[in-house]
Amino acid sequence: MHKLLAGIRDFHHRVRPAYLERFAHLALGQSPDCLFIACADSRVVPNLFASTDPGDLFVLRNVGNMVPPCGSNGAIDDSAGAAIEFATISLGVRDIVVCGHSECGAMRAVLDTARPAGAPSLDRWLEYTAPSLSRLEGEPRLGPSLPALDRLSLAHVLQQVDHLRSYPAVAQRLEEGRLRLHAWWFDLANAQVLVFDSASGDFVPLAEL
Repeated sequence: MHKLLAGIRDFHHRVRPAYLERFAHLALGQSPDCLFIACADSRVVPNLFASTDPGDLFVLRNVGNMVPPCGSNGAIDDSAGAAIEFATISLGVRDIVVCGHSECGAMRAVLDTARPAGAPSLDRWLEYTAPSLSRLEGEPRLGPSLPALDRLSLAHVLQQVDHLRSYPAVAQRLEEGRLRLHAWWFDLANAQVLVFDSASGDFVPLAEL
């Protein structure tokens, strides 16, 4: 908590003056370019590795960068569904990024038979990863040199992108050419962003494209 408070004081005295005009403008409304779906992991900081300013990203973060699928009666999870619908319908974002990462605790919990005790909500939440486990078996080219944990994380990102297509607001805008979907993965150890390359069937460093 001391570090958090010190950071707020530093923002107030050192950073705030340079951002006053921007925040005054943002107080009138927002028009982000992108819906960024990331894991709640404290090591994943989208605005840092994407070098974005306040107002650029509409961010949805949860355990495991999860996008529960949408059925005929709406999204299975209203929290994620509401963010996706608000970003596409109300804010009109042009891009949606699903970004997973290495050493993901959620993916580890999926592969580990010994999950934390007394966490029924977490158990139910992780049930949404079942399609990702199945997908991994059919994606042999994904991260062949990586450990199973990270290979599952890669397959999981692709599965969440597919889940996005089940949302009517997303599907309609994709068909009309008003929306693009992106699959990203953050390599923590190397502080490097990788993006899915359909030609190779694997994730490659974004900086090389």
